[in-house]
Amino acid sequence: METVKGFRDYVGAEAEKKAVIREMIRNVFERYGFNPAETPIIEYEDFVRGDNANDEAVSDIFKLQDKGKRKLALRYEFTFQLKRLMKNQKLPFKRYQIGEVFRDEPVSGNRLRQFVQCDADIIGSTMKEEAENFVMLNEILNALKIKGIILFNNRKLLDEILEKEGIKKKDKEFVLRELDKFDKLPEKEIVVNLKKYGAEKLINNFKKGEIYFKQFEAYKEILELMKYCKDYGVKVLFAPTVIRGLSYYNGTVFEVKTKDIRETIIAGGSYEFEGVQSTGISFGLERICMVTKMIVALEKFLIVSLGEDKKAMVLAQKLRKQGRIVSIYYGKPSKALEYANSYGFKKVVFVGTKEVKIMKFRIKDLDSGKESLLKI
Repeated sequence: METVKGFRDYVGAEAEKKAVIREMIRNVFERYGFNPAETPIIEYEDFVRGDNANDEAVSDIFKLQDKGKRKLALRYEFTFQLKRLMKNQKLPFKRYQIGEVFRDEPVSGNRLRQFVQCDADIIGSTMKEEAENFVMLNEILNALKIKGIILFNNRKLLDEILEKEGIKKKDKEFVLRELDKFDKLPEKEIVVNLKKYGAEKLINNFKKGEIYFKQFEAYKEILELMKYCKDYGVKVLFAPTVIRGLSYYNGTVFEVKTKDIRETIIAGGSYEFEGVQSTGISFGLERICMVTKMIVALEKFLIVSLGEDKKAMVLAQKLRKQGRIVSIYYGKPSKALEYANSYGFKKVVFVGTKEVKIMKFRIKDLDSGKESLLKI
């Protein structure tokens, strides 16, 4: 039976890899002081839509109806649920959440309709928290052996630039959308598109660097954030064409790019939430798993009982208490190695009458083929 388009199963080594990486990310979030949260997958449709009904992601929600004819929807992200979570919380309120979200959108090679999203948000943030988020993000990249570039911008700066360049209010959104295509379309094509709104000079102005940007008040925020990042020893790159969500962000915005895939792998920024300045990062676990160079190889022991089931059970429990991953095989010994290879067991321990008598057990390393003795 095939899965529904845009949904898929994960088993074996692939599922193992996801679980290990998910745990690593959780560990980093918690070490930076973020508290875990869990929220319902299903919410009232009106609550899911919220105030951003025109947002592209909101238009892709999965709609449901229960037996009571209530209009419901699957969560498409986690941020809207913060409205409920942040009530009566002292600020800054730091929460992280890792879980499944759903979007009824076209399926592409690197985009599914169900994926695991990893979010960390600070409700009540300053630029110092924004810098610390970059530190945390950098630690995640290093832990997963991902070579990524952190590109950041500031929406206040863009607003100032567009105003100075005389871009009409009604054209502002179109201009930002064109700039957002900078890494997707040839520069000449973007310039032609910007010409429709009298904004064709923007790209050349951006190339002038600091001599152009320092005339704007909001550029001070760019320099301030870069200073904090330098203090932390984190490398970031100012990129004036980074835009992100048009109806959402009001300050710093960022994204992480890698040479391995065209899509952004991690993104986020600062926004006002329920009247409180906030900041956050967000990324999909599946996309991270695609680009990581980290090799997940868990050391798993398969104990093969050669007619010594009770002793095999005792040995298994001793190894488990040491934190080892252990399974017992009670089938025919001739099939044991085949079974071990199928499920990624790297160490096979044989428990027979001879081994029990001397309390030394043969361990076969399936990678090297070598055997050693385990003394109990």
